[in-house]
Amino acid sequence: MSYFPMFIELKDKPCLIAGGGKVARRKAETLRDFGARVTVVAPDILPELRAEEDIVCLEKKFEIFDLAGQELVVAATGDPEENHRISRACRDRKIPVNAVDQKEDCTFLFPAYLKEGEVVAAFSSGGQSPLISQYLKAQAMPAVTSLLGELAEILGKLRERLRDTGSESMRKNIYQEILTYSLESGEIPSAEKIDEIISRNVIK
Repeated sequence: MSYFPMFIELKDKPCLIAGGGKVARRKAETLRDFGARVTVVAPDILPELRAEEDIVCLEKKFEIFDLAGQELVVAATGDPEENHRISRACRDRKIPVNAVDQKEDCTFLFPAYLKEGEVVAAFSSGGQSPLISQYLKAQAMPAVTSLLGELAEILGKLRERLRDTGSESMRKNIYQEILTYSLESGEIPSAEKIDEIISRNVIK
């Protein structure tokens, strides 16, 4: 069965990683990329992780009470039995959990992803083949650019501005024309250009 692709907000949400090695570091970097407050718990933690000021490091063995208050957990201890134990404890508490390389112990998967501002494209093979996920990411890379990230922010503000203006189809035409202009010109339209596009469509 395939996984449902759901995007969730992690900004300032407490997330726990059990494990302090290279895999834990990669997972920590991903979670921080989306604004999570990351805590790492393990008897041995990489110096690179300990050096990160915005990551809380607890150099000790994982204990069940470490799950208190956590929104999301990653079991990356390197010990399949320990990862399984952590997964069971998370499931009992309805906490989303990813157990590295143990699909049966996961309630969510880390996708391959591209991120530019608020624009995120994510790819998953349901844990079957990371190679396919990486292939899809590489194929999408030319399309997911910083230009789209900037444009998404502008269009988001414009939606608020035009919320009660004209019909839905008219607003869609405005957004489409701005997107087309940006993709064809390779630049963000100026405020004057956006006003011109809006006026032309409102008159129609």
